[in-house]
Amino acid sequence: MKSSTTQTLIFTVFLLLIPTSFAAPPKLKDSFTQCVTVFKPSVPIQNFTYTQQNPNFLTILNNYVRNLRYFNGTTRKPVAIVAAAHFTHIQATINCAKKLGLQLRIRSGGHDYDGMSYLSTVDFVVLDMFNLRAIEIDPKLDTAWVQSGATLGEIYYNVANKSNNLRGFPAGICPGLGAGGHFSGGGYGNMMRKYGLSIDNIIDAKIVDANARVLDRSSMGEDLFWALRGGGAASFCVVLAWKIKLVPVPEKVTVFNVETIGNRGVIPTDLAAKWQEIADKIDNDLFVRLTLSSSNKTVKASFMGMYLGNSEKLLEIMNAKFPELGLNKTECIEMKWIDSVLFWLSISPGTSPTSVMLNRIPQKQIYLKRKSDYVQKPISKPGLESIFKILSENENVSMAWNPYGGRMSEIPATETAFPHRAGNMFKIQYSSNWFVPGEEAASDCLSQTERVFEAMSPYVSKNPREAFLNYRDIDIGKNLNSTYEEGKVYGVKYFKNNFERLVQVKTRVDPDNFFRYEQSIPVHVSR
Repeated sequence: MKSSTTQTLIFTVFLLLIPTSFAAPPKLKDSFTQCVTVFKPSVPIQNFTYTQQNPNFLTILNNYVRNLRYFNGTTRKPVAIVAAAHFTHIQATINCAKKLGLQLRIRSGGHDYDGMSYLSTVDFVVLDMFNLRAIEIDPKLDTAWVQSGATLGEIYYNVANKSNNLRGFPAGICPGLGAGGHFSGGGYGNMMRKYGLSIDNIIDAKIVDANARVLDRSSMGEDLFWALRGGGAASFCVVLAWKIKLVPVPEKVTVFNVETIGNRGVIPTDLAAKWQEIADKIDNDLFVRLTLSSSNKTVKASFMGMYLGNSEKLLEIMNAKFPELGLNKTECIEMKWIDSVLFWLSISPGTSPTSVMLNRIPQKQIYLKRKSDYVQKPISKPGLESIFKILSENENVSMAWNPYGGRMSEIPATETAFPHRAGNMFKIQYSSNWFVPGEEAASDCLSQTERVFEAMSPYVSKNPREAFLNYRDIDIGKNLNSTYEEGKVYGVKYFKNNFERLVQVKTRVDPDNFFRYEQSIPVHVSR
């Protein structure tokens, strides 16, 4: 095993070997640097602006790249990266990008699966939000203001410590997710059946719009505030901060992870069938995710859950509603809610301090592809057997089935821009990871993902085949010409009937379409 020093040296050399492909003309870089300086932000911007000539440029760019497919010698690099440390840095970046005809990419945590927060086919600037990560918790522990660059790990850690483990927040299970993008796409996690999505618990926001104005909910208007919650804020503005409503969590939660390969006296397809019957209807305090993966032509079904209460009550519920799983006392682990965050990362209880969730830079980077689907009708037993077969033939692909129901079914589809509410039994995430560069490995994993995705088409939503914005997927459509028609192709999949209202909001607040990217909300051009 290499030492950390050796690994760091190798990675540094790797960075130096990556050319800054599609380099922008020197005059353009110089013009941008001069422009943001001329705007004289309240805090000097020079030390937070990185052009391709800066020795730290590639390191800053790579720090928040979470998919190595989009960090190589063929991907276009930004003209500059502005690691904003003050709202006036954002204002200057917007004004200068508009003046110089540069597109803007906004990055809070870098978890955009298809890299749209740090990629473009034309000259662009990355507005990196990682310096803007303040978290201010109300003394009454009811609310908090969190800046867009704050990660979920930082939010969870601070909220738990400040509240003496009496408060939490419903959001994702990955601590490295940035609040800016995660919240604006919806933000789901293992408390959504109890409390809904992150956006269902956001009560205000501070933004910088296309005219570089700083606005809050009152001054931006309810239409734009509606659009920011689930519609993808990067189509409309830069979010500075969110005001979130904290939720109560019990002194102890109970977690479990049961892996089955026909080893519990029940055929895995039978367990999956039973899971479908109960997962979206069971107690709202209980979330049970089903993950399907395969190895050596054998499919493994893993049931990972969290109950907002003690193990005794959990076992009572499971024995009544899902006795087939055979969950027993020894498989149930009681812990503080904050400790459960580590459990969902497969970190064994007691082996790491909760402060590890504050780590921003992952220990390793991977190549990946993700896709999504929604299931609205139970999949038949023959259908499940067919799914298990296709997974056994494509072992680089796994599926996570995330149950809906509970609070998710109570909130109207038009309450926020996020439309996937009542009528959905569960959401699917397709995952494929690989660890070596090269076209051969990528082609194999991408082909396997596509085969599984196509095989699932009889069992998922139709007209449109719905998709989840936070699981960004360029395969479902992209807007190369900034047209309404192109935007509608992916727009109705992400937003269903809310798409037209999003277009109306976009056309009103950003008529020049400054905030645009490959899957942004288009403007409606009058003819």
